Amino acid sequence: MACNADFVQYIVDQCTDAGDISARKMMGDYCIYCNGVVFGLICDNRLYIKPTEACCAILREVVMRPPYDGAKEYFLITDVDNRNYLADIVRVTIANLTIQKSKKRS
Repeated sequence: MACNADFVQYIVDQCTDAGDISARKMMGDYCIYCNGVVFGLICDNRLYIKPTEACCAILREVVMRPPYDGAKEYFLITDVDNRNYLADIVRVTIANLTIQKSKKRS
């Protein structure tokens, strides 16, 4: 099942306090970006966030699921209606992904 464009826009709007949020369609589903960095996926009208230890520490509920068959597990975010909570998740995830990327380059 593909994503509903209204749901994708809702998620983008909910995350905007974290930075410049955008989503790009990819085979019926979407990659979601903050300031040009991919931090998650929107698949089948569900938000999945790349797993990081820092994000895990702030999640109210840790649910790991693959966004599609054959994918690695991501955090499934079930509370998408709390704008501040989502912005915190995105900020922490992006900061952690940037640190991980810097360490790999060293």
